[in-house]
Amino acid sequence: MSIAVIYGGTRKNGNTEILTDQAVQGLSVEKIYLRNYDIHPIEDLRHTQGGFQEVEDDYNSIIDRIIQNDILVFVTPIYWFGMSGTLKNFIDRWSQTMRDSSYPDFKKSMAAKKTYVIAVGGDNPYFKGLPLIQQFQYIFDFIGTSFEDYIIGKANRPGDILQDKQALFSAHRLLRK
Repeated sequence: MSIAVIYGGTRKNGNTEILTDQAVQGLSVEKIYLRNYDIHPIEDLRHTQGGFQEVEDDYNSIIDRIIQNDILVFVTPIYWFGMSGTLKNFIDRWSQTMRDSSYPDFKKSMAAKKTYVIAVGGDNPYFKGLPLIQQFQYIFDFIGTSFEDYIIGKANRPGDILQDKQALFSAHRLLRK
């Protein structure tokens, strides 16, 4: 089983990345840091005569990489009670990919995958992060992927995640079931 980890955070070595590193420790994974790519926001042209237009950015190169994997791990800090804008922007573009003739089996390909979510926040994330998890559930239901599990960690300042023993324990178990 091949694993791709899609990092939505913008802070290098942030709490979410530290927790995710614990989850994938010892596993062979493809790490995709969205912060290192130029991904334009979606321009919703699906109801126009010409439909979506080709966009000159790095988005398709990332889709080409994730399609090759069996397991996808979506990683995001909890920003304003949701996923990071970087990750949301990437997922929003799936609407375009589902209508792109270069990816005729995108939804079918995604439906064959197992997905996980790792999220870290500082303001009561075990409760306030649940709408984020629900949002991912709706996204995965729509695209057809199997939502296997998630971890929510609590951290605010850099390195604080190392104090969240429950999240660290869950991280060690997440992909080893």
